[in-house]
Amino acid sequence: MVINYLTREGFERLTGELDDMKTRGRNEAARAIAEAREKGDLSENAEYDAAKEAQGLLELRINDLEKQLANARILDASDVDTSKVTVLSKVTIMNTKNKAKITYQLVSEAEADLKTKKVSVSSPMGKGLLGKIIGETATVITPNGEMQFEIVDITI
Repeated sequence: MVINYLTREGFERLTGELDDMKTRGRNEAARAIAEAREKGDLSENAEYDAAKEAQGLLELRINDLEKQLANARILDASDVDTSKVTVLSKVTIMNTKNKAKITYQLVSEAEADLKTKKVSVSSPMGKGLLGKIIGETATVITPNGEMQFEIVDITI
């Protein structure tokens, strides 16, 4: 069993998404199938096939979310150990080549969003940073080769 660590906000967002899919999403899928069925011969009905496929994808996403939430552990900021980089840490790193600094928060895959500087712990960056302490250098494998980052600060 893979434990899925989530923030309170991430857990609530996924729960809301799941509820919406189970109610509105399923209703819309059923309505689309019913409309396509009314158009006649199902053997040559592309709308019907598309509606059934959309329903299948919706059910896969519902199943995926249910698994994520079933194995979810909600992390609170007070649980975070700032002596090393862990899930929920905000870590400021410095590129050792160009001295550029950036701060990322390490989160679960479900909450990862590069626009808000939330990096998945299972991404190459997340894996490279996990467990490091201030002053330590993390080596991250990127498509452009290895990059070195110095851990400058760890906060919540």
